[in-house]
Amino acid sequence: MKYTLNHHRMQIRLLLILLVLPVYSLMALPFSDRYPKNPNIDAVNYRFNIKVSDITDEISCEETIDIRYLAAGETRLRLDLIKASEKQENRGMVVSKVISEGKTLAYTHENDVLTIQLPTPSTLEQRSSYTVMYKGVPATGLKIANNKYGDRTFFSDNWPNKGRNWLATIDHPYDKATCEFIVTAPDHYQVVSNGLKVEETNLPNGERLTHWKQSVPIATWLYVLGVAEFAVQYVDEFDGKSIETWVYPQDRNAGFYDFAVPTKSALAFYSDRIGPFSYEKLANIQSNSVSGGMEAASAILYSENSVVGDRNERWRNVVIHEVAHQWFGNSVTEYDWDDVWLSEGFATYFTLLFIEHHYGKDAFVEGLIKSKKTVDNFYLKNPKYRIVHDNLTDMSKVVSIQTYQKGSWILHMLRGMIGTDVFWKGIKSYYKKYKDVNATTDDFRREMEEVSGVDLNPFFQQWLYEPGTLKYKGTWRFDSKKKEVTIVLDQVQTDGSVFKMPLEVGVYGSQKEQQRIKKIHLDKKSNTIRFSVDFIPEKLVLDPNFLVLMESDFKKG
Repeated sequence: MKYTLNHHRMQIRLLLILLVLPVYSLMALPFSDRYPKNPNIDAVNYRFNIKVSDITDEISCEETIDIRYLAAGETRLRLDLIKASEKQENRGMVVSKVISEGKTLAYTHENDVLTIQLPTPSTLEQRSSYTVMYKGVPATGLKIANNKYGDRTFFSDNWPNKGRNWLATIDHPYDKATCEFIVTAPDHYQVVSNGLKVEETNLPNGERLTHWKQSVPIATWLYVLGVAEFAVQYVDEFDGKSIETWVYPQDRNAGFYDFAVPTKSALAFYSDRIGPFSYEKLANIQSNSVSGGMEAASAILYSENSVVGDRNERWRNVVIHEVAHQWFGNSVTEYDWDDVWLSEGFATYFTLLFIEHHYGKDAFVEGLIKSKKTVDNFYLKNPKYRIVHDNLTDMSKVVSIQTYQKGSWILHMLRGMIGTDVFWKGIKSYYKKYKDVNATTDDFRREMEEVSGVDLNPFFQQWLYEPGTLKYKGTWRFDSKKKEVTIVLDQVQTDGSVFKMPLEVGVYGSQKEQQRIKKIHLDKKSNTIRFSVDFIPEKLVLDPNFLVLMESDFKKG
């Protein structure tokens, strides 16, 4: 099997489930990725009128794009669309016409970029619509293939920038828009997509038209389409919004059983702790286009092998993770791929937070322990890796297991630094401010600084913008005359990094009531800390509540 980027991402996601989740500053220098963003042009809505058939893998599309111009003087509209070529065995799209207000417009389609020449330069706040007609066989992005039962299916596979293989869009997370899919297909298929179904009509010649409309703006890689024979269950409602299951008919009983939980519980938890769920429904969909889960807004795709009928914890945790993405990644979307941890690190940690809430503290800590092992193993092989990229150009490196697991741990350490109540207050504030738009790592930092009153620049710089690991080695002793503990603690990592971190020390005596938690701050390579204790300590434990991503060798001197 060809090792694709999406396959890589799904393998990472499966690894985080199998290995990590329990079974069941200096200011960063400003950077801009090399994708040609154009903040003067805002895509408002895409309307895809697509036809698929059983006779050929060729699709035809009449697409209407609504654009708002945020500045005067624009003369071109740039869209991403992979062009058919011999290099791709003639797969790709061929554009036949572009029209606007009844007039045919000039365009070029070169280097997989469709450039439309505007009839006149734009004016400020101008609204215009453009219709692009094209057809072709997608090289990727829309998988047209038989599923595991030998039945023909059509499923999207857009992440991170593969939607351009079959959809003409501004294919980048910074430009969010609403969308509509109007799909004409043989009438033995059902069609699922983002948002709400607003029409389903049988047509002559054995065809059916299905119209789905997503009324909340989302990034283009979150656009989803599934055309297959489905068994569909309207499982429940949450805040008046439908919770649905779409699975192959052969997997009806197993799929309806597996996906019945814990979707509603996760929706309730995240809505209560973060803010309101943005979308009009939540559908869990079995597909053959992904290897794990894909969090498309309001319509989540899962591997066709995810349906087994036993509600196992592995796939249960995938559901929780993908539901968490509806808040982080989907509603609050990273402005560019360099900040992808705002999606994956968040969804990974908020999966653990739901587990802590729903399944208990022990399961939560078990997840953190497994996550830490994964982070440590990755560091040994990739000591220079850092979470926030800088001018990312190789899309095969958008994510790594570290994006998920170290990103998750960074949120956990932040929670430990500022306190759980303040952490949740900051999360709510961040979500409220950036709901349905885009955010950067600096945006998140500023929100957390606002609620905590803490300068988080050093923390964000050392954990997100720089590589490195944290290792302590030291000793402690107790002076019975002074009733004073002295701790000598060195940072012994060999990569040159020096972390400035608060650290809890557990002090334990012989009696149950003789327990203290002392918070110390370590900001040097070598540190000596003293504090008074009113009992004779028998042992000291660094980080007893497991709040810091570190290794330690600490004993009585």
